Amino acid sequence: MLRRTHKALTHQTDEELLELYRSGSELAVLGDLYSRYTELVYGVCLKYLQQEESAADAVMDIFEELIGKVTKHEVRAFRPWLYTLAKNHCLMRLRKVGKNFTVPFDPGFMYSMEIPHLGEDVEDREQQIQQLERCLQQLTDQQQRCIRRFYYDDKSYKEIAEMEQMDLGTIRSNIQNGRRNLKNCMDG
Repeated sequence: MLRRTHKALTHQTDEELLELYRSGSELAVLGDLYSRYTELVYGVCLKYLQQEESAADAVMDIFEELIGKVTKHEVRAFRPWLYTLAKNHCLMRLRKVGKNFTVPFDPGFMYSMEIPHLGEDVEDREQQIQQLERCLQQLTDQQQRCIRRFYYDDKSYKEIAEMEQMDLGTIRSNIQNGRRNLKNCMDG
């Protein structure tokens, strides 16, 4: 029976598996979903933590964190949400040991279904960062400030709303529209 269930799970979308787990299914369902992205999570952890052993430990810790968070948060697209969860987990680890770490925002990654290669060409990466900075300059001032605070400073919508003295809906709109404009600029 378990084998038949496991085969059936491989054909379901991320969101279907997530809903199945939330509706009281076994932890194995969430494990199957997570296993689709362990390479991605490991890559993110290795990028931030820069040590294979620490990255492997973080992959396990993130799964444990996922068990609780996935039932408390609205997750519309699992892969980008998991990427953000992994990134934030690593940043929190670095903060605990007293390291400051700034990461450039990469809007293309959030919409991509490809797993990034760890051996990326540095020159290509530098060109992407320069293009991203040029695209950021093309946003409205509000969008630019909201995007920078959300992605660069790791601030929540609520924190940005307080800083900008705007309502949450306006902040959400600025971030969503800014992200879409960045994607269009980066693709164009």
